Amino acid sequence: MSSEASLASKWTRPDDFIKLQRLKQKKNKLAARVSNNNNKRPGLQVDETDKSKLLEAKLAQKRKNPFAKSTEDAKKQRIDPEVPDHDPVVTASSCFVRETPTRAPPAKFVLQKYDHQAFAKLFQQPQINAEDEDDAELAARQKHTVHLPVDWSLKTRARFFCPTELPAIQLKTSQLASGLTSFVRCMDPQRTESTLDISDATRFNQCTYYWQHPHLPWLTLFPRTAKENVGVVLGERERKALAEEWDYSFRGLFQLLRARQCPYFYLCANTFTVLFRAAGVGGRAESHALVTPSTRGMRQALRQEGIEFSMPLKSEANGNAHDNSFTEESTCSSLGQETVEEAPPPAQEDEDDDEDWLESLGVDERELRRIQSSHARKQQAAEMREDFSDNSLLLIDGVECQGFFSYLLNAKSAISTVGRLAGVPPTLLSPVAFPKATMQHLVPRSKKVRLDGVDYFSVDIKGLVLPTFLPSVAELLCETRQMFSSTLASSINTLAFSKATQKLLESPETPQSDGEGEDAAGQVFGEQNLSECGLLPGVVGSICRTGQHAVGLLERVCYQRGEGYAWS
Repeated sequence: MSSEASLASKWTRPDDFIKLQRLKQKKNKLAARVSNNNNKRPGLQVDETDKSKLLEAKLAQKRKNPFAKSTEDAKKQRIDPEVPDHDPVVTASSCFVRETPTRAPPAKFVLQKYDHQAFAKLFQQPQINAEDEDDAELAARQKHTVHLPVDWSLKTRARFFCPTELPAIQLKTSQLASGLTSFVRCMDPQRTESTLDISDATRFNQCTYYWQHPHLPWLTLFPRTAKENVGVVLGERERKALAEEWDYSFRGLFQLLRARQCPYFYLCANTFTVLFRAAGVGGRAESHALVTPSTRGMRQALRQEGIEFSMPLKSEANGNAHDNSFTEESTCSSLGQETVEEAPPPAQEDEDDDEDWLESLGVDERELRRIQSSHARKQQAAEMREDFSDNSLLLIDGVECQGFFSYLLNAKSAISTVGRLAGVPPTLLSPVAFPKATMQHLVPRSKKVRLDGVDYFSVDIKGLVLPTFLPSVAELLCETRQMFSSTLASSINTLAFSKATQKLLESPETPQSDGEGEDAAGQVFGEQNLSECGLLPGVVGSICRTGQHAVGLLERVCYQRGEGYAWS
């Protein structure tokens, strides 16, 4: 045991070993200091070993990154109180949303007190913070009316603003069911005795439905030029089935229009759009159709089918606005009178006289044919100049509308065989139900925006918006709100519908009555004929109105109770 104890005493423990090493390092450092103090004298040079040690110590230091971003300037910018505060401003449909500064903590969104003057300024000026010249131009374009005009162009987006809360978007079970029932049955819950819900949310929900055929969920059928439609190929069996379904649906919808059970509907093809309207709508005594845009080939095909049409937007400098499809050799009255031959057009007589005059001068037949061909080419170029424009809109009125309906049923150009949506029939859109139709729904989204320190409620709707949607919602908001405003985005291809309707109402050729009383009587007669069309009475009155500002292109609408509508 004594031998083992002696051996253990000779061993060094790790802790003792580390203490000895630290003690040796301290002794060496102390000795180096003493030697350096003794060697450092004035006038003597540094030893070579000292230079090497200094160089090693310099290299041992951490090298500074020359590309590193200094944080001193950033700290100064944060602390400096003289830096101006620039708040970004976001413009949303003519209303400005001011965001919270980035350097300040996010402020709590609190509804501020309602300000009458702020919305009055919004009501008078179409845009805020614009230049004086722009304000003058916009004020000149803005119009004030007691009623809301009808815009016959299809809308792709609508947004409503109101200082008070708009109808709720999150619906209860009773509200959703009542809205669906009222729309499908074409009922007005406020004017009929029923147990349906009549809240604002229910009535707003009723305005967001429409009918469409065909409906293919994986395709975008309006607008038909959407990017999602590229690369879609349908087989021969699918094309035949779609064509048969569309034929039956189109026939039923047109019969509803003739019977005044449907006020209007749209037919959207790949290259043109047709608006069919019942008798009494738009100031027309008979059912009619508007086609835009048209081409020379389409007009020539209508002439060959014997369908008469006119071009109300065509300028007089480019030709006669009433471009009849053909010259009738005889016309018979409905009472069985004798046949009367019509004289040839004066333009044709002038051409015959010119040819006879050239022949009398001894012009060669070959030269004469060359002159005739060059003249025909010039006429063709002049006729094609306005193709695919708003001026090429066609009006097909009265009995000719039935012939145009038959033409669309049999025309091969109505259904495209190549390109986007090849084999897919044109889209039929209507505010009332028709055979084979699918009920569609617009999905609204509610938001809050801030304008001049005042919070406004907003409802944004994206999708296909029919012309009767805005009058329906405006009638609801006028009853329950003091003021509101709306901004709209139109489909460019359908702007000609409103332009043509407005020009036809202002045209002296339109069969208008002499007195205001007769105008009102004609409007009441049209409303009475369309009383069973499925729309609300106020909406029927707006689409049958024939007075001043009955139709207009709407981009922005403001309403204030007691002052009416301001629109531009």
